[in-house]
Amino acid sequence: MRKRRDYTPEYKAKIVLEILSEENTIGEIGSREGISTNQLGNWKREFLENAGRVFAQSRIEKEAEKRVKEMEERERDYQAKVGQLTLENDFLKKKHEQIYGKGWEDKLGFK
Repeated sequence: MRKRRDYTPEYKAKIVLEILSEENTIGEIGSREGISTNQLGNWKREFLENAGRVFAQSRIEKEAEKRVKEMEERERDYQAKVGQLTLENDFLKKKHEQIYGKGWEDKLGFK
């Protein structure tokens, strides 16, 4: 009994592209490679059925990259806003301390 062979996706794609080029028949390619014509036909059918996914995948990847960039931009905006609000808050605390003196938070009931 022959041991089951495992072919890489790259090898299968190369063989299917050769079949599609029609330079040799499936029978000739099968004989040369030692693969049954039924198996080669299955690879060809599977290849053609899934060919559209190549383009769909690239569109999905582009959309994902776009979303990541948008999220990164939003995060930068939020960080800038937090920085601005921190500066304003520190400024106001200093002004309250100048006006009301040390311990102003206790006097005004903030703590």
